[in-house]
Amino acid sequence: MSILVNKNTRLLVQGITGKEGTFHTTRMVEYGTNVVAGVTPGKGGQTVLDIPVFNTVEEAVQKTGATASVIFVPAFAAADAIMESADSGLELVVCIAEGIPVHEMMKVRRFLVGRNTRLVGGNCPGVISPGKAKIGIMSGAIHKEGPVGVVSRSGTLTYEIVYHLTRRNLGQSTCVGIGGDQVVGLNFLEALELFEADGQTEAVVLIGEIGGEDEQRAARYISEHMTKPVAAFVAGQTAPPGKRMGHAGAIISGTEGTAAEKIAAFKENGVSVGAYPAEVAEIMEKLFAGRKSDA
Repeated sequence: MSILVNKNTRLLVQGITGKEGTFHTTRMVEYGTNVVAGVTPGKGGQTVLDIPVFNTVEEAVQKTGATASVIFVPAFAAADAIMESADSGLELVVCIAEGIPVHEMMKVRRFLVGRNTRLVGGNCPGVISPGKAKIGIMSGAIHKEGPVGVVSRSGTLTYEIVYHLTRRNLGQSTCVGIGGDQVVGLNFLEALELFEADGQTEAVVLIGEIGGEDEQRAARYISEHMTKPVAAFVAGQTAPPGKRMGHAGAIISGTEGTAAEKIAAFKENGVSVGAYPAEVAEIMEKLFAGRKSDA
């Protein structure tokens, strides 16, 4: 099993005819993702990589049975693209675009209330279930199918920690980049709930960063609801207050949102925290080795 995406996912690409859309569609198809359609208004009737292009998401869904969308359009058009996909009944929307205005994302969040669409992003690298499908810009080469779920606010740290997991022969069930903007779709708690219910996932790696209180809420959720072990890493341990570090959501406000605060919350709730990315993989390796010795 896996969460969010699998071999049965039928993907459409919004913005497929653009440079980034075409490039990453090529990579997704090469990985084995079932890309069934593209959408670019005004370019319906064309093909990209033998994939039919439609003018609207609604038409693409009706003609191809698409179940998920990935969005490669500029930030100013991304909110409308998300809502168009949701309005067409897609189960999953992955938005890669960075810099979507906060007020636009708040409108998106309101629009999604009561709908069956799950949004990942914006400003995210996407989702990959190794050996099954990938949606977004993650490199398939560093991933390996296995029992570790990964959920992260940081794209590059996801790649680094996944690399260390794979080197230690610890494959992944699904890796989810939830995005680093101030307002995003899927959050840590929702991802943890999905991993807890997933039969393939035996342990989870959570990658956080400075800013906000999402990690603190996740720590409490893990303590109260998770039966599977979780290891964490928090980026930004030397970040100065008041200075944004990379992501729009990665900013310490006053004395809140510091890495030290988040690390303390995890440790208080029984979550092992790596001091550096490779140590997270070391923690996971010891965990699985301990399980084997107990057996």
